[in-house]
Amino acid sequence: MTGHELHPSILRAYDIRGIVGETLSQDDAFAIGRAFATRMARAGATRVCVGRDGRLSSPSLEGALVDGLRAGGAHVLRIGLGPTPMLSFSVFELEADAGIMVTGSHNPPKHNGFKLTLSGRPFFGEDITALGALANAGDFTAGEGRAEDIPVADAYVARLLRGVEVPPGLRVAWDAGNGSAGEVLSALTAKLPGEHILLNETIDGTFPAHHPDPTVPENLVQLQDTVRDAGCGLGIAFDGDGDRIGVVDGAGRILWGDQLVAILARDVLAAKPGATIIADVKCSDALFQEVERLGGVPLLWSVGHSRIKAKMTETGAALAGEMSGHIFFADEYYGFDDALYAGLRLLRVLARSGETLDALRDALPAFVNTPELRFDCGDERKFDVVTEVRDRLRSNGTDVNDIDGVRVSTADGWWLLRPSNTQAVLVARCEARDEAGLARLKAEMAAQLRLSGIDPPI
Repeated sequence: MTGHELHPSILRAYDIRGIVGETLSQDDAFAIGRAFATRMARAGATRVCVGRDGRLSSPSLEGALVDGLRAGGAHVLRIGLGPTPMLSFSVFELEADAGIMVTGSHNPPKHNGFKLTLSGRPFFGEDITALGALANAGDFTAGEGRAEDIPVADAYVARLLRGVEVPPGLRVAWDAGNGSAGEVLSALTAKLPGEHILLNETIDGTFPAHHPDPTVPENLVQLQDTVRDAGCGLGIAFDGDGDRIGVVDGAGRILWGDQLVAILARDVLAAKPGATIIADVKCSDALFQEVERLGGVPLLWSVGHSRIKAKMTETGAALAGEMSGHIFFADEYYGFDDALYAGLRLLRVLARSGETLDALRDALPAFVNTPELRFDCGDERKFDVVTEVRDRLRSNGTDVNDIDGVRVSTADGWWLLRPSNTQAVLVARCEARDEAGLARLKAEMAAQLRLSGIDPPI
């Protein structure tokens, strides 16, 4: 059988993603469907849920993907337009064997791709590499699959509403960013108590208001202005496919992913004392200290939503989160990253604590830190640089955690250096108790980088 060669750049660490018309086409989508149906068949799986986001290219890519899945003998359950968490929900609700979301996530409008799960676990890393090789070889199963439309939005909204608590009289601003969570958000907030102001809830794949990435401060300016002007208690934003959250408090201050997990852990650990809470290596010590104070067990782990989900399954963790805004609840929920659900759980923390978000934020341990620093380093070099830094530091007896790159602890605090899994860059971050300590940490990291021939822009 004739194979189909996928552009190697689209086979990413956690998903398949490219630029439509350049590195990603409908023919690619069909081949990915054929290859994934083959993987399903060889795993004894038959039923796969397929959803899509609101990008202009998503309907055609979804159609080609479904054709490929059917040609491979799969039974396709098409859930239609919505956020990635709705697709994840559908896999559980419909008892499917697998799921594929057609989405470009938080990337520019011309980008698109596929997020996959199989047999109850994330499909990433070597799975994606093997899928590309399978497509290239053309070693496909053949069959007469079928497809049916099964809308799940109403059931998803009903599930989100289960256990909802909102502080009396609270006013909340929500920014869907013209992403695929918009329609679900409108249906959801119409049934919530309190007052809710919606921004950019119309799904529009050109993203006319701002780029749909709530981890970038300029993308939250409209939300911050609305919160301040309308006297809201907080504002909540979503990325392009609704699996990452951004939050601002009543003063318009941004809460980063680690701060959110620290606050969300209050509710979880009140119900489950001693529960494990996972956070990635970019997260602040403030989070880990707060989890310990609340009686939980903090666990430092690798960056990447697929890796976090896998570690949650392994450890039975109740909650996990990343600096990127992926928040995972296994407490009263399914364990996948759902920004809508995380937003509702945040409202529940406020309702149960009787505190404002501003007060909860101010109560967290105080540190000074850099934002995430990213600087160019070729794919052929970035991993070696991190290895060289690790080996030099260990030879000097320095405290180094190498679970994902190097996280170096000193008397001042810590600094992190890791290779990006998706770009030709090195990623760094530093945190200390005061500005003087932060300056020393940055200098230490810069010195190590220069020893490996990298001139850091610090």
